[in-house]
Amino acid sequence: MDFKELREYMVRTQLIPRGISDERVLDAMRKVPRHLFVPEHIQPRAYDDMALSIGEGQTISQPYMVAIMTELLELKGDEKILEIGTGSGYQTAILAELAKNVYSIERIEQLAERAKNILSSLSYQNVFIKTGDGTLGWEEESPFDRILITAGTPQIPQPLIEQLSDDNGIIVAPVGDRFSQVLLKVIKAKGKLEKETHTPCVFVPLIGKHGWQKDEDYYV
Repeated sequence: MDFKELREYMVRTQLIPRGISDERVLDAMRKVPRHLFVPEHIQPRAYDDMALSIGEGQTISQPYMVAIMTELLELKGDEKILEIGTGSGYQTAILAELAKNVYSIERIEQLAERAKNILSSLSYQNVFIKTGDGTLGWEEESPFDRILITAGTPQIPQPLIEQLSDDNGIIVAPVGDRFSQVLLKVIKAKGKLEKETHTPCVFVPLIGKHGWQKDEDYYV
């Protein structure tokens, strides 16, 4: 299959018509080989307009959702980013194309190791991954210019707000309940938080001390 052409088709038919206009984001989506981040048997569907299973009860997000979340971060190229939920590593790779350094936390060790291997094979040198409770953040590496949460959360965990730069730092996260989440963008400046709501979405749950306590809580 001509995966390069499929990426171009994805950008042309799924992203641009829905309003994604940041050329750096579009170029990253054209470049990163999404098919390498999904199981081999579904690689032909990697550029379809949908989320796909990556095992362990987790998914790789729909391309449009990756693009809009990335665009909302307003990346210029010199940012230090914290990503909560490495998953397949695809979103991590997109961020690595657009920022200085990406620190990513994944609670499922098997996924973290798989993502590390894929990202290493693609020669990303500015990505740092660890296994742990993402709702606690990565305090020793804070503050972060940007924080991206790639799992549904009832609220933005307080430790992440505290670890966000006070100089126009931005958090983007899907916030809500099991069936009604929206992308929330929070800008932190001089101790104050400004919030914007964006597109509706549905993500797998953010499990942790400051998220959902266990999977079943999410489905009540």
